[in-house]
Amino acid sequence: MHKSFIKRWLPTAEQIRSQNGLQFLGALLHDPNLFHLNRHSVSVAFATGIFTSFLPLPGQMLIAALLALWFRCNLALSIALVWISNPVTIPMIFYGTYKLGAWMLGTQPLQFHIELSWQWLADEVGKIWLPLFFGSLFCGFSFAILSYFITQGLWRWHVIKRWKARLALRKAQMT
Repeated sequence: MHKSFIKRWLPTAEQIRSQNGLQFLGALLHDPNLFHLNRHSVSVAFATGIFTSFLPLPGQMLIAALLALWFRCNLALSIALVWISNPVTIPMIFYGTYKLGAWMLGTQPLQFHIELSWQWLADEVGKIWLPLFFGSLFCGFSFAILSYFITQGLWRWHVIKRWKARLALRKAQMT
């Protein structure tokens, strides 16, 4: 993806700094890596956003924002990537991470159905939280590391491709 395409969808630094709810962060929002699109800030933002999307916790966007501030990566991209786990995909993701966690811990997965209610949450989470937590952390770390290296590689490939195209253009102009 080109930087111009990504920039079209991301808010500017001024738009984020002008939000009243973010004024308490003060000077933290003045780090240039939070808003620039360079290889470091984008690849770390992919890692933090994807890691956070696997966490079975409420407030994933806030967690991704705090991680972006801590690791000094692109803030908006990190928050946007959390939406990999959206209301449509979250049941599949958490079911898969639960099954993986149960396998990793050597426990038998329980048969259950997911309901989005407080009663279900109170009754079932106590039974499934440990395998879900371990599976989610494992998947989060694994996909975060994978996405970091894929983003680094794609960015490098794109830069090399553009260098070669410019070199070929210069050679063609010289002849």
